[in-house]
Amino acid sequence: MRAVILAAGVGRRLGHDKPKILLRFGGRTLLERHLAIFGALGVRDVVIGIGHEAIAIERALEALGQTDVSTIYNPDYEQGSILTLWCVREALTAGGPVLLMDGDVLYDRRVLAPLVETRHADCLLVDRAYEPGDEPVKVGLVDGAPADFGKTIDPALEPYGESVGFFRLSDGTAKALIETAGRMIEEGGSERPMEDAVAAVIRAADPPFGFEDVTGLPWIEIDFPEDVDRAGTEILPKLVDNDS
Repeated sequence: MRAVILAAGVGRRLGHDKPKILLRFGGRTLLERHLAIFGALGVRDVVIGIGHEAIAIERALEALGQTDVSTIYNPDYEQGSILTLWCVREALTAGGPVLLMDGDVLYDRRVLAPLVETRHADCLLVDRAYEPGDEPVKVGLVDGAPADFGKTIDPALEPYGESVGFFRLSDGTAKALIETAGRMIEEGGSERPMEDAVAAVIRAADPPFGFEDVTGLPWIEIDFPEDVDRAGTEILPKLVDNDS
């Protein structure tokens, strides 16, 4: 199985220049933690979409001895993350199941394992214990399957939970995602987040996406300074021993 991580963004809301994937918790960067979890779950093929402070990420990989990890540079990283998605299109559509992941998440292998082991060809992770508001990316269900996805979803649907930002895609769905992203960019959507393309694919999926419920497991997306604090004080102590 292949994993494609998006880690090109500037992270302006965080208020410093360091790439978020190089943030350090408990003496280890998010990058180190991703790679350790991949190793524990048997994911050997890893591609990272980089942009902001790309050299720092490549040097970190070199220092870790991760010569087999591929990087793909997005020169337009200051625009929408949909452009990073487009840059990694060959890695996403190289065949077979692929994991598409945000790089700015602190978690342990219990969060990712259900996505690796799921019976669903196309799948996302959902956490029902989330704080309502404008920031969480929500998942709405119809007949027990994801039917809408985004910070704002169809008002006719009740949000089931928050997306972790990790997806498992079949070959056909990965190709549909890239086709959708390309069309959005061509129509002037270069500032759009990659979640817009994901949402369009989820809404159109037939058969529908499945989901795995990771409620109660430790994870946090790092967007704001308070997320850094919470990651260190609340999430880090809950990580399983060999990931923490």
